[in-house]
Amino acid sequence: MPIPAPLKDRLRLPVVAAPMFLVSGPELVVAACRSGVIGSFPALNQRTTAGLDEWLAEIETALSDDDAPYAVNLIVHPTNTRLQDDLAAVVAHRVPVVITSLGAVPELVEAVHGYGGIVLHDVTTLRHARKAAGAGVDGLVLVAAGAGGHAGTLNPFALLASVRPWFDGIIALSGSLSSGSDVAAALAMGADLAYMGTRFLATRESAAPEAYRQQVVAAAASDIVYTPAVSGIPANFLSSSLKAAGVDPAGPPAESEDVKAWRDVWSAGHGVAAIDDVPSVAELVDRLRREYDGAIDRLCGGHASL
Repeated sequence: MPIPAPLKDRLRLPVVAAPMFLVSGPELVVAACRSGVIGSFPALNQRTTAGLDEWLAEIETALSDDDAPYAVNLIVHPTNTRLQDDLAAVVAHRVPVVITSLGAVPELVEAVHGYGGIVLHDVTTLRHARKAAGAGVDGLVLVAAGAGGHAGTLNPFALLASVRPWFDGIIALSGSLSSGSDVAAALAMGADLAYMGTRFLATRESAAPEAYRQQVVAAAASDIVYTPAVSGIPANFLSSSLKAAGVDPAGPPAESEDVKAWRDVWSAGHGVAAIDDVPSVAELVDRLRREYDGAIDRLCGGHASL
């Protein structure tokens, strides 16, 4: 299933500004959608369902039918006691795109389909991709090696090659994507959308502390450490942030209440290699579009015949 026309026709670029814990809020979402890419945020970035409802109303008021659609990320795990209430808010606001994590549930998919929304589910392995497809999701977010946060271990080429032959739904590819050329490469590989988190973290509209943004700008790909030492689950973190928090990436998971993942220890992906500034979202999307067009021109020009 290709991207539905009502969604695709509103995109300037086939890009999702990925939902980032404690970083994505209404300002980033609205700026992304107004620039022509899908803006998203985790529902749990709001402390309560009432707060989530307020954010949804704020985003809807700020956007028009000419802007790109927005998305909300729901954690579908038994530990998320807010799920049903948050889902009710999502349904009431008819959120265009719902991104689910840690569980693909047919009943949730049916609830979103009931008002015409689409569901994307993020996965890191082929096994989880097949389970999500069986739950009836419209698309899969392939979180490959090099993505920020709880990334997988498979190379983006390998993960996409494992899924695309049998899955005809929407595929968003995540993992080290920071430029318009990366977007073109993702589409050439068979993805429908490029899923970018770290690149949008380093924008003026993100809610990341300034020191966090500057660490992303200063980092090289070799400064990203994949470790379970922060939360018990392997994830990619900035080595400078680990050091500042006193976390040994080779040691046991940190147990101190004074050190919390994402609040005190900051995550980023290998895409930092291509990040050297903190533009506005509008400036960034303009740049991504130019880079994307340049990549397509190269593919369709002399290089394509080699």
